[in-house]
Amino acid sequence: MNTVIIDGLSYAIPLLIIAIGGIYSERSGITNLALEGLLGFGAFSGGLFVALCAPLFGAHSQIPIYLSLVVAMVGGALFSMLHALLCIQFKANQVISGVVVNIVALALTSFLTSQINTSAFGKPSDKFMLSVFPRVTVPGLSNIPVVGALFTNFYVFVPIILVLAAICWYILYRTRYGMHLRACGDNPQAVDTAGVNVNKVRFGAVMFSGALAGLGGMCFAYSISGTFSASVYMGAGYLAIAALIFGNWKIVPTLAACLIFGFARSGAYELVKVLQLSSSFSDLAMTLPYILTLLLLIFFSKNNRAPRALGEVYDKSKR
Repeated sequence: MNTVIIDGLSYAIPLLIIAIGGIYSERSGITNLALEGLLGFGAFSGGLFVALCAPLFGAHSQIPIYLSLVVAMVGGALFSMLHALLCIQFKANQVISGVVVNIVALALTSFLTSQINTSAFGKPSDKFMLSVFPRVTVPGLSNIPVVGALFTNFYVFVPIILVLAAICWYILYRTRYGMHLRACGDNPQAVDTAGVNVNKVRFGAVMFSGALAGLGGMCFAYSISGTFSASVYMGAGYLAIAALIFGNWKIVPTLAACLIFGFARSGAYELVKVLQLSSSFSDLAMTLPYILTLLLLIFFSKNNRAPRALGEVYDKSKR
């Protein structure tokens, strides 16, 4: 049970921060199917930073580990500008733009990783090796039955992301900026009439979603494989989209969806190990979160209420 909880959280919490980025983008009115590409490019940026700069800090320094999270956020935010420009400036179809960004991110990062490893390190590899992310156990609390697993051997990025998620909740629901952002997704004409630049708010929301997606992607790179490679594009961005839809574009219900997906994944994997099944069954078990996604969307999507202006190009001249 402890392993299920620990591994479930290490998957669910990065998934949550990616989904929150999607919430910010879509509550502003911009459909963001590009989360998969944004998390991948963010992880590429952080992995490149570790590969190039980690030797400068010493073998046992943890500074580059935490700096790589910041670099991943910057990389994801910058790459998200492509989606923002296509959707806002050039008024492209937002769904097609998201798919294109995902394809470009996968191809570009795979190519650059191989080329950089060959030219800079003399190793024709398609991976950036990362350090081991720190884990922590809280004395006392970790001894509590069942619940103690929440405080046992967890990645440090888990509390970091939870604090950031709480800040994101406060900004979205308790600040003037958050009110403007939510209004841009429901009634952009009213926001424009109030003197707020709708496109500017939307552009910022998309960049913020890229930053959060980059952070989540970097955490996945550390926790799942310990490397950056094309394997980081494992569908987590699409799963985050499903989570925010199931959560009705609200942060707290989205957290519940991410926990369901995370524990389903870790529970299925642990069941395969307990039953001593072959590795092919492990691959099959990894499909459980996506099967759950289909079931949840089938039974609950009819009650969802997307932002009214989601996916609509705002033209100020037509207000």
